[in-house]
Amino acid sequence: MELKIGTQLTLEPTYTERVEKFRCRVVETKDNIIFIDYPINVETKKTSFLIDGAQFRVVFNTETKESYSFNTEVLGRRAGNVHMIILSCPPKEDFLKIQRREYVRVETPVDVAIDFKGSKYQFVAEDISAGGIAIHLKTPVDFTEGDEVQALVVLPFTNGEIRYVETEAVIVRIFERDGFQIASISFTDTDDVDKQHIVRFCFERQVLIRKKELNEL
Repeated sequence: MELKIGTQLTLEPTYTERVEKFRCRVVETKDNIIFIDYPINVETKKTSFLIDGAQFRVVFNTETKESYSFNTEVLGRRAGNVHMIILSCPPKEDFLKIQRREYVRVETPVDVAIDFKGSKYQFVAEDISAGGIAIHLKTPVDFTEGDEVQALVVLPFTNGEIRYVETEAVIVRIFERDGFQIASISFTDTDDVDKQHIVRFCFERQVLIRKKELNEL
């Protein structure tokens, strides 16, 4: 897949409390940079002037309707008949394909605390998405399928930042796999900011997993 002139991009800030999305189009490509027209804020419909050094997650669709994403940084501007913003662009081999599901699920250990009717439990999740998690039940628990719980999820980012996501959740299923008891949990009341943190965390872990796989080849 390649970024072609005219491809529509969606930009999502990666290091902010605000949940925003911007739309723009590729005007020109060169080496490891791309030139875009000035983006439009999806919510306000107004033109946005991105500051140099701002970091974003880029999402785009190919002509075959496949979705890909990559991280980028604003490098500067170029004046002319069409004013453009310059973005960094990794090699196409580093683009991440987005699965055709509501949220991308990533297999990575994450610390999780569950509160059920005053009883508190500590677990390690085996995977996570903005829609829920799967945890190992190494100790007996009082909750069962269909029970509503409070979840606190710890998200450690590579830059040292730690985010704590608190959300209501429901126990969807408890089952055994490879000799372990697993609970599948769905988040039911996660606010948009926390969802953005989880999406950013999952994307970051995908990038790390991809780099590790390439280094092992």
